[in-house]
Amino acid sequence: MLIEIDFNSEEAIYIQLRNQIIIGIATAKMQEGDSLPSVRQLADTIGINMHTVNKAYSVLKQEGFISLDKRRGAVIALNIDKIKTMEEIKYQMRIILAKGRCKNISREEIHTLVDEIFDEYE
Repeated sequence: MLIEIDFNSEEAIYIQLRNQIIIGIATAKMQEGDSLPSVRQLADTIGINMHTVNKAYSVLKQEGFISLDKRRGAVIALNIDKIKTMEEIKYQMRIILAKGRCKNISREEIHTLVDEIFDEYE
């Protein structure tokens, strides 16, 4: 698993880590049942604090992307709660689309972007 952290980004490191794991699942680089590195191992590999990795794993667990097992550690385990996920996506998209509208990005341009991104996951 290749994780790239931008230490100059305004986005928190644990969020960058979380997002890269979610993208890894969506692009099939990680599969249901795959184990993630231990907190200590991933922190050492990336060069970040263990608490940061632990926070990312906790958020992923809360969001239904992984399970935490004392013997196996963090494991990709998707909790399929489509209704809840759709509500979360709708909320986040509402903000993203409002930003786009403020910057005069058209509906067609948004549709093109969504199609491009969705194609990456197939």
